[in-house]
Amino acid sequence: MSWKRFVLIRLGRLISYPIRRQLRLFESACQNPEAVQTALLLQIVRRTASTAFGRDHRLETVRSVLDFRRQVPVAPYEYIAPYIERVAHGEWSALLAEPRLHLFALTSGTTARRKLIPVTDSYLRAYRRGWNMWGVKMYRDHRERKIAMRPIVQLVGDPEEFRTPAGIPCGNLSGYTAMVQKRLIRWMYAVPYFIGKISDARSRYYVALRCALGRNVSQFMAANPSTLLQLARTLDAEKEALLRDIQDGTLRADIEMPPAWRSRLFPYLRRDPGLARRLHAIAEKTGHLFPSDVWPSDSIILNCWTGGSMGHYLRLLPRYFGSAPIRDLGLLASEGRMTIPFEDHTPAGVLDIWSHYFEFIPEGEIDSKHPTVLGAHELQPDHKYYILLTTTYGLYRYHISDLVRVTGYYGRTPLVEFLSKGHRFANLTGEKLSEYHVTQAMTAVLPRFPLSINCYSLAPVWDEHQPFYGLFLEETDGADEAVLSRFLREYDHQLGQENIEYAAKRNSGRLGPVRAVLLPGGFWAQWDRQRLLQTGGSPEQYKHPCLLGDTSFRHSVPVCKIVDPERV
Repeated sequence: MSWKRFVLIRLGRLISYPIRRQLRLFESACQNPEAVQTALLLQIVRRTASTAFGRDHRLETVRSVLDFRRQVPVAPYEYIAPYIERVAHGEWSALLAEPRLHLFALTSGTTARRKLIPVTDSYLRAYRRGWNMWGVKMYRDHRERKIAMRPIVQLVGDPEEFRTPAGIPCGNLSGYTAMVQKRLIRWMYAVPYFIGKISDARSRYYVALRCALGRNVSQFMAANPSTLLQLARTLDAEKEALLRDIQDGTLRADIEMPPAWRSRLFPYLRRDPGLARRLHAIAEKTGHLFPSDVWPSDSIILNCWTGGSMGHYLRLLPRYFGSAPIRDLGLLASEGRMTIPFEDHTPAGVLDIWSHYFEFIPEGEIDSKHPTVLGAHELQPDHKYYILLTTTYGLYRYHISDLVRVTGYYGRTPLVEFLSKGHRFANLTGEKLSEYHVTQAMTAVLPRFPLSINCYSLAPVWDEHQPFYGLFLEETDGADEAVLSRFLREYDHQLGQENIEYAAKRNSGRLGPVRAVLLPGGFWAQWDRQRLLQTGGSPEQYKHPCLLGDTSFRHSVPVCKIVDPERV
């Protein structure tokens, strides 16, 4: 071990000592979630009672959880939007009890117009505490990989996309936190934060790789595993240009970015002819250049979401990254962190009971006028719930539309995994098919067939004789109709295994079998770009929907051919 690395590790242990102590206290708190959560709720309402929202909902009268539930309704973003609009115009006290607002974090824009989430001092404290505990536990679990104090490749978004009328910046939260990191911590990140401001995704990936190649990377971090796949595919597709840049210590001239950014990138653009020769030899021998060719899988960790609809992407990661373990980032959104995963290869994480007050509504009661509402200590294993959160920064009984499942306990605190967004359902005949069902069936069936399905969406297709679900694929993914037909039959059967109501509707003849609807090559990339333009979303956070509930979708796309497995 070099003297420099020895000093860095000792420094890292010194810095992490308060976090290790914090983790021990959190683990102790998980033995009594009811008391911790009740105390946190009462603290929140006391602090925010004098805001306009607090006065409108008489928070000064709240003395118990029951009082709070009587005074404040379960509601989506639209309920607090008028208060947030007042804050956006400079009226802090409409919603916030804190004197400083750093920015508005923008939601992903995957499904609707982007929302503004206030980021205050208390928000950042909770955000950093959750990340710190997550990180310390991960480092502790992977000591043998010696990842401590080694560079991290993290892809973030633009920390400031625009400003409100009061001059409050609005942007990507991870980009903002990367921007304001202390100098020592910032050194650990191989990719500078301002790369998130490059609008062209391919250029952004290229610059990130140019900065990372030559660094002894320990982790690749991106919320969506599709981002990691795109990074890996860009490395292979652009290997010749990248190796020339490494050879010469340059950055290709056709990457569009302001000259000031190029000058700031100079320290990251190291000249390394030896590395260029070694990687060129690998590419010549194998015909490709993947991350696993540059960074051995036994020395790196992948950090990304693994729950919900991510399974389709996760199964492709080993091809590019080898057998590197995957640690889920947790149920994490612009609205706040909800869980902290403490193990690899599972989306389940312990509920972050220190940061927010959580409530849960059983899945089957979400449309009820008077649903059952449960605290964290009242949840049952293997049950599904919609999660609500109340925060210090203006979210109250906030219905984020996330469907979760309890997988067990950490102490006495629930371990929770994300399943799907509540609106991502389709329901032609009462089957209530969810995106989770769709992606689980795909994960189970696709490996058994020689098909390369890169992108897809399942959508209901109305037919007066017999409605069915169409699996919308590009032509190149379904070129072999015989194999595709066998796959469709298996996939249709698996959907029935995942959802008994779907099986019942199929058995009764109310639904026909899944058919493939073939689209022109390149359709999905263009469709995703248009969807992002309409919603104003962030490419790093965007999630391609694997289920579309709209029966009119079939008539809005250029269909090349429909493959019916019963007719092939």
